[in-house]
Parts: sequence; C-alpha cells; structure tokens
Amino acid sequence: MMHKTKMLQRLALATTLMTALWGGAAQAVDISFFRFFGDCQGEYGEVTDVTKANGECGIITALTNKFNAENNIGAKVVTQTAEWGAYYDLLTATYSTGNIPDVAVMHASIMPNFSDRDLLTPLTKPIADLGIQTSDFVPAALKNATAKNEIYALPYDLHALLFHVNMDLMKKAGLVNADGSPILPKSPEELLEQGKKFKEATGKYYIGSEAQSSEGMMVRLFDTLLWQQGVDVLSADGKTASINTAEGLNAAKLISSIFSEGLANPALDYPGSEQAFLNGETGILINGTWGVDNYDTQAKSGKVALKDYRVANVPQLYAKPSVWADSHMWVIPKDDDRSEDKTKAALAFLKFLNDNNFQWSRTGHLSTRQSVLNSEEFKALPHRAEFADTAKNATSLPQIQNQRAVYNAMITDLNAMWLTGTDPQATLEAMQAGVERVLRRNR
Repeated sequence: MMHKTKMLQRLALATTLMTALWGGAAQAVDISFFRFFGDCQGEYGEVTDVTKANGECGIITALTNKFNAENNIGAKVVTQTAEWGAYYDLLTATYSTGNIPDVAVMHASIMPNFSDRDLLTPLTKPIADLGIQTSDFVPAALKNATAKNEIYALPYDLHALLFHVNMDLMKKAGLVNADGSPILPKSPEELLEQGKKFKEATGKYYIGSEAQSSEGMMVRLFDTLLWQQGVDVLSADGKTASINTAEGLNAAKLISSIFSEGLANPALDYPGSEQAFLNGETGILINGTWGVDNYDTQAKSGKVALKDYRVANVPQLYAKPSVWADSHMWVIPKDDDRSEDKTKAALAFLKFLNDNNFQWSRTGHLSTRQSVLNSEEFKALPHRAEFADTAKNATSLPQIQNQRAVYNAMITDLNAMWLTGTDPQATLEAMQAGVERVLRRNR
C-alpha cells in the first residue's frame, strides 16, 4: 500500500498541474465532437487500447475513449456522427441552431467555405501555446490548414487514391512481375489490354469501384488522368475549368471503356465495391488510403476470399505522375458563446490527437507529421513501401470556396456514361457547364 504521505504528495502535484493548465481548479466539462467515419460503438465503444482498433471508425473511436479515460483535466468528449455525404450541410446548420460543435473533422478541400466566412477559430497561437511544432508538419499539410497567413486546422492526414490488388487473381491472369509485384498498366491502351486479359483468364471484373452513389470515385480518377496529362482541372484562382478539352476527352473515353468493355461492374455502390473486392470478385479496387488497414486485416483473418492483398500507387498512364488527394483536419468551429473551459478542453483534445497521429496513420492514411513518417514504427506498418510514391505525387484541387459543389456537379454527369449511355463528348460538355455554374459563385 502506498504510504499516506506519498499519496498526498502525488495528489497535490496532480492538482498543481491541473491548476497550471486551466488557470484555476479543474472543472468537469463535456465537449461535443462532430465527425463522419461511421459509428462503431458496438465494437469499439469500450476500447481504450488503440492498438486493438482497426479502420478509421475504430481508431478514432478508441482514441476518443482513451482521451476520456486518461485526461486529467476533467474533460469528456461526446461524439456525434453523421454520414459524410450530408456532413457539411449538417455542420453548416449548427451555426443557425446554436449547437455548434467544439471540435469537428474537416476536409482541406472544404475549409475555405468556412475560413473565408470567419466560421473557424484561428489556431496559430493556440497551437504554439500547446507546444505543437508546425515545423513538423509536411509542407503540403501546413498549406492545407492555412488561409491568409492564419492556421485554422490541425492537419491529420494525407489521403489519396490507390489501387488495392488481389494478387491471387493477378497471378491467375499472369499479371505478376518476377519480384512478386503486380504488373500494372503504363498507358490507357495497356489498361484496357490487361483488363481484357484478366477478365478472360479469371472470369472476374478487372476493376472494382463505387459507380452508383455520391462518393464519386471515378471523378477522382478523372481528375487524376487530367493532371497526368498536365492539365489543371480548375485554375488556381478557381474561376475557370479545363474539363471539356482534348485531355478531358481522353480521360472520359478511357473511363467509359472500362465499363463498356465489361471490365468493371456499374451496379456497385461504395459498400458493394468493397464487398466485391473482399469476396474475390475484383482484381483491383480503386479506393483510397483509408481502406488499407481494413483490407489487410480482413485478408489476414482468413474469413474472406481475399487472401494475398497488395497495395499499389495509381499507375502513371500519361506523361506526368499525379494522383488525387485530400486531407482530413480537425477544426474548432467558431462559437462566441463557448466557455473558456470548453475551449481549453477542445484544445487539449487537439493536442492529444496530434500526439497520437501515428495511430491514425495505421488506417493507411499518410501522416502529416514528418517525425511520424520518418519513424521506424511507421515504416514497419504493412504495405507502406508499396505506395510510398503516393505522397510525392499527391495532387489536390486549389483551395477555393465551393470545391465540394464542383465535385458534386461532376459526379452525376460522369456517372451518366455507364448508367445511361451518354457518350464521352456530351458528358464533358455537361460537366464543363455544370462546373462553370458553380465557379460563377466565386467571381
């Protein structure tokens, strides 16, 4: 049993530390945390050992539980989840209802919609006061979190498009290099040739992708193909688009052919595309970094048809290496009525998340902290060497207002190629017109 004097000394020290942090006695305070990533309370609601969690939902849930269990400032994070398709509309609505969250997740592509309207709490000084070294952030991450020389977010990852590969099917199709890596196309022509070879040898779909819903996976591929041809989808000032171009037609024809040649299943929504890949019905799943941890775990479990799983950078089909990317960040939405205690608790949660950035990088996302990227711990994570070049080739649309609206405007018209048979040129014309309508709001 601990000696009574020592126990009292430790209690006094803990009280002193809390008082120093809060400028007074620590007070129990709840802070609201608004996010997408799904709801997995049934599986991870009691988990505080983050190493026992997998996937985006599992890891952020376990991190939140760990903070609640271990912080010594009396703070409790109360999570509210939303579907990501409706997330930003719901977040915007909170400014009218008065239920503004204390911490929220935000894509870098969305931040200008909020920072330009003074709806986010500036974080440059608070981050410095917390001892978070901005010099540790990779330049692209810090740029994503900054507007008008002010930091408005804590950058947390770089997430990009990847090729997730079923190597057993690739071996059956004879599409494996001597070193065991998949043979991937180096041109649009090779992609279609290899796809036909794969389909003939396996009877399976060469490519799997969400093709039915608002996820817009093929819009991300379309953007990638334009950038690979040296064309900016949107100008840096966000006033013009270069969609209805010769390069755009190349990209649209290729994507259309993937479906018209029967190399991909046009009936799949997002969950369906993942399940088809896990069920061994697809050779290559086009999805993001966020799936790596989940697919690796499932493949190793022995419970799904996918056994030999590998990851690859999206191949360079044109002259310039490039791939679509975005970033998840944490923000403190501006609320003039938020108490000082809540603000301090929200900032403490941000620091905790930053300190545990490695755990989030286990999802498959690339860390925004150079110290994490350089660590042996990170390098030892599964498959990281297989998509290391993604960090160098990651490309984003310019940080302008209404970027998400641009994205949504492209989805319906691009999807029409395989859902209603619209020809690629008509698709481009419709996409260009729709995007220009959105961009006029920025002028």
